[in-house]
Amino acid sequence: MAGEMVEFESNGARGRGYLSVPEGGRGPGVVVVQEWWGLVPHIKSVADRFAAEGFVALAPDLYHGEVARSPDEAGKLMMALNIDGAERDLRGAVQYLLNHEATTGETVGTIGFCMGGVLSLYAASKNNQVGACVVFYGIHPKVELDLDNLSAPVLGIYAERDAYVPPAAVRELETKLRERGKPVEMHIYPETDHAFFNDTRPEVFDAEAAADAWRRTVEFFRANLG
Repeated sequence: MAGEMVEFESNGARGRGYLSVPEGGRGPGVVVVQEWWGLVPHIKSVADRFAAEGFVALAPDLYHGEVARSPDEAGKLMMALNIDGAERDLRGAVQYLLNHEATTGETVGTIGFCMGGVLSLYAASKNNQVGACVVFYGIHPKVELDLDNLSAPVLGIYAERDAYVPPAAVRELETKLRERGKPVEMHIYPETDHAFFNDTRPEVFDAEAAADAWRRTVEFFRANLG
């Protein structure tokens, strides 16, 4: 299944993203938020996988055409990212999906990986049109979450051996969400590393954990987005 690049309104400017639509023609909307590498083929393939499951998936290009080819480049792009600007791009992506003829329902889901994971939660905390939020090992030092304003249920997917987001940090976030009465479900996969879902990185990819995380994600979105 192949998608296409599209443009959408973003705070008076134009955003771009990769759109993948299910063969059935209609389905719930999901915004797929990139890792620190940018809008690379792996993220597009995740959008295509969602489309194959019956979702209308849009992966916005938060770096506006730039992609990283090394961890150093990725780190620089991530730290240079304007968080408010990224939130506006994500808000534009949400609205694009809600306006799209193929999208069903009155809310959409957000999902992100690494940098995109915390941006998925950030977008959900800023936008009540997000009806379900999935976080894969989210991390970004500049993002300050507005958890009090969060209305979407949260599914968290994390790695036991993650040096960036260790289990203690996961439990701390879970506690903060529960203290605010927010629906949350956290899973820490044993003996896995940061980015274990990324099948283009054999040094960290864990096929069994990735398959289970994908199953949980699809079930979570189906339960909360219809």
